[in-house]
Amino acid sequence: MNAESDERAGESAGGQEAELGSRAPEFIKSRRSLHVSWQVGVFIVGLAVVGAGVVMLPLPGPGWLVIFGGMAIWATEFVWAQLVLRWTKRKVTEAAQRALDPKVRRRNIILTTIGLVIIAALLGVYLWKFGFVMPWKIDQ
Repeated sequence: MNAESDERAGESAGGQEAELGSRAPEFIKSRRSLHVSWQVGVFIVGLAVVGAGVVMLPLPGPGWLVIFGGMAIWATEFVWAQLVLRWTKRKVTEAAQRALDPKVRRRNIILTTIGLVIIAALLGVYLWKFGFVMPWKIDQ
């Protein structure tokens, strides 16, 4: 998507959000072939970072953080990535505000307490029945 045509599309009524579009230096944007090469390079680097994040999801590592880092790399050049990041930031902010709501916090504390009581009860039954033996060494 060409950034020049959409620069004003992302401005809010207050104009607080940054403009959409390429953040490449002006001398790169002034030459079409150089700008396309720049965009290809940014896309490849972003793809490598997002790919590493996807690999880290099942493996140890900060998978989602790396994926969002790759999206931020793409957002330096592509409007669609800027829009995805804005949407993600908005949803994370809304979720954080909901989590700080006293009713939601009370519900989460109650559910956590119930879960811990159930786990403690199951652990107690296990210890009462088998003693302090690892599950893979039980002979029955």
